[in-house]
Amino acid sequence: MTFSQERIIPTDLRNEMSRSYLEYAMSVIVGRALPDARDGLKPVHRRILYAMHELGLTHDRPFRKCARVVGEVLGKYHPHGDTAVYDALVRMAQDFSMRSPLINGHGNFGSVDNDPPAAMRYTECRLQALTSAALLQDIESETVDFADNFDGSQQEPTVLPSRIPQLLLNGSSGIAVGMATNIPPHNLGELIDGLVALIHNPEITDLQLMQYIHGPDFPTGAQILGTAAIKEAYTTGRGSITMRGVANIETIEQRGRPEREAIIITELPYQTNKAALIEKIAELVNDKRIEGIADIRDESDRDGMRIVIELKRDAYPRVVLNNLYKQTPLQANFGANMLALVNGEPQILTLKEFLNVFLDFRIESITRRTRYELRKAEERDHILQGLLIALGHLDAIINLIRHAPDAPTAKGELIATYGLSEVQADAILQMQLRRLTALEADKIRQEHEDLQTQIADLQDILARRERILEIIETEISQIKTSFATPRRTVITHAEGEIDERDLIANEKAIVLLTEQGYIKRMPVNTFEAQSRATRGKAAAKVKDDDTVEHFLTCCDHDSVLFFSDRGVVYCLKAYQIPVGSRTSRGTPIVQMLPIPREEKITSIVPVDEFSSDEFLVMLTKGGNIKKTELAAFSNIRANGLIAISLEEGDQLRWVRRARVEDSIIIGSRQGMAIHFRCTHEQLRPLGRATRGVKAMKLKKGDELVGMDILPAAILETLDTVEAEVDEIETEDIETNEESPEVPGNGNVGPWVLVITIGGYGKRVPVAQFRLQNRAGQGLMATKFKNRKNKDQLATLGIVNCDNEIMMVTNRGIIIRQAVNAISVQSRSATGVRVQRLDEDDAITGVAIVPPDAGDAEEAE
Repeated sequence: MTFSQERIIPTDLRNEMSRSYLEYAMSVIVGRALPDARDGLKPVHRRILYAMHELGLTHDRPFRKCARVVGEVLGKYHPHGDTAVYDALVRMAQDFSMRSPLINGHGNFGSVDNDPPAAMRYTECRLQALTSAALLQDIESETVDFADNFDGSQQEPTVLPSRIPQLLLNGSSGIAVGMATNIPPHNLGELIDGLVALIHNPEITDLQLMQYIHGPDFPTGAQILGTAAIKEAYTTGRGSITMRGVANIETIEQRGRPEREAIIITELPYQTNKAALIEKIAELVNDKRIEGIADIRDESDRDGMRIVIELKRDAYPRVVLNNLYKQTPLQANFGANMLALVNGEPQILTLKEFLNVFLDFRIESITRRTRYELRKAEERDHILQGLLIALGHLDAIINLIRHAPDAPTAKGELIATYGLSEVQADAILQMQLRRLTALEADKIRQEHEDLQTQIADLQDILARRERILEIIETEISQIKTSFATPRRTVITHAEGEIDERDLIANEKAIVLLTEQGYIKRMPVNTFEAQSRATRGKAAAKVKDDDTVEHFLTCCDHDSVLFFSDRGVVYCLKAYQIPVGSRTSRGTPIVQMLPIPREEKITSIVPVDEFSSDEFLVMLTKGGNIKKTELAAFSNIRANGLIAISLEEGDQLRWVRRARVEDSIIIGSRQGMAIHFRCTHEQLRPLGRATRGVKAMKLKKGDELVGMDILPAAILETLDTVEAEVDEIETEDIETNEESPEVPGNGNVGPWVLVITIGGYGKRVPVAQFRLQNRAGQGLMATKFKNRKNKDQLATLGIVNCDNEIMMVTNRGIIIRQAVNAISVQSRSATGVRVQRLDEDDAITGVAIVPPDAGDAEEAE
């Protein structure tokens, strides 16, 4: 077969390929992959919703088979495969894909496990109430343009007259040619609040809008870490938003098995496949890339999601959870790419630009609706004016019509005689005889008057932009009232941003930790001051084999450093410690810190500011002491930091804050105490991973029981007091009266508070403990009243007259009392009874409450 030369058109292949590819790319961009910024829909979604609207499948009508809807869409509007249409329909009905689903599905529409939906012949659907009210309302009122369908046999809307910013409400994702979009879903109530704010203040910025639209609100809930990525996405159109599932560490009990710690996952990041997540965790456990997991099971049901990850007995729950965040989709990023079609062109939009595009579209829709209503009202009023003319000349017009040979002649005579239009003449000829009654005539006049008022109102709306904005605000406020739901996704603040503590009052609190690792926080005013030698109040419901071991007062904003016997330090904010009642057991500390079960917390130190001119003084069980700059502990990793290097068999026991000018006093179980300065000559500063030097020479069988810091201001006053005071035998005092005859600045303070495990205590003037060199044997701090009962020194510390103390026993009984209720005695005295103890009970801890810790209530 031959072709004539005239029919062959020479063309450059590069230009032809470029032109053809560009045409294809624009077809994909505009007609398939990208949503319109006005109604937030791609063509397939728009066609599905419009077809269902035409079929009358509103929320108050019965469900219809999805196959019927798919067939309608394919036959009229969307000449593509049925799978594409059904998949789009299914997604609009999934409550885990859409923040506010547009279609109400009946049957199996898939799950978060990525299970496929049932075939379209089995499932049924209808429109949601929100879709009818917010997307399809007024579509017959010429609010939007219509265009021919693929074969010109039908008309379809080019956009739906949306009353809400649907693109931000449900988000969108799509891959076009050379570009992609990924817009996260948002909360309906927040979007409406932001739109109202924009209406009232057109100059509002993206960051100011974030006061109303806080960030994405995913249908699966979960958390967003930090607001920096949200700000970036809202101000530039691009940003990587970190999502994290909701997981809690709980103690679970199973019949016939001991208690175990478990991680319970209740919410997953958006678009995370639950079955794939569980499979991934199992794979990591099998490959030994995550340690500490004993079992994993899915206990999800119709009431909600619950993935149980059971841990081994020696696992660190917090470490396992952090590994899950790091290595599995339990923490994922949402790459926001705010791309949408504006006037048929793809554009990257900021938050304000999204709302502005929608607001302009909404103004245009209401303007077009108003013009339509005005035209209809004027057309109707024109007819009514003709009917009123007829009623005014009723007999003449009846006679004219009766004698006319036919209808066209009567119509012509009416037009010529009374100056009527053709429409008015037709209306008169079609008028029913019953409209000639007086009552019907009055109705016509009333309708004419009402239409005149309506026409004037519609003309006013078209003339004034503020009226249109008022209508927009009224309509979206009604939608918010009917359809808005609370936020599901929690936005947490990352480091360096607005801290959670800014929302928490900085009140004084007590932190209490038991031997078996239960911790809780209580307000100081839980315990009012009591008289000396009373029983006190229960502070913790401890188990029979558990005892209260650590006890301190701090402020809720303080950092609380936890030092373990292994020489490792961990950190929590005080407000992160769960609040407990006086009778509650508390929360296992292993749920809050990655502490191995064989490791034990031996000291707790509250810190309000990590300064370089303050030190932490650390004392071990074996008698080694060292000081390290407090600033070295300002950034403690989640899994802890080495605080001191220990010898084999040694343990870190006491940690206190001190300055170079301060002095240190240390007590032993057999009642000895040593007092030496904290200067660099006596105790030079060392780094974290060092062992320290000898603190005190101990007698055989003796051990250290406590350490406290004497502030420098007190040392200056002691320089005027005789360094060594004669030891005076003082009789035991069982009254509240202070001993005025104790030498050495005894009545002014400060004092060394000496408390024994048997419930006896006294205040000894600090001057009676002369300054010595480190590593000496020290001086006697107390005599014991009950040597037969093997009474021993429980603790010693520095107090002032305006201090209060809180003492706790191993059974969890706490007593709070004023320091000045305890007698001042010499080093050689036995003290007075400070707490009446039950048999086999003993004092295990003493905390000093500063004078600004809150006004105590009157003593009982």
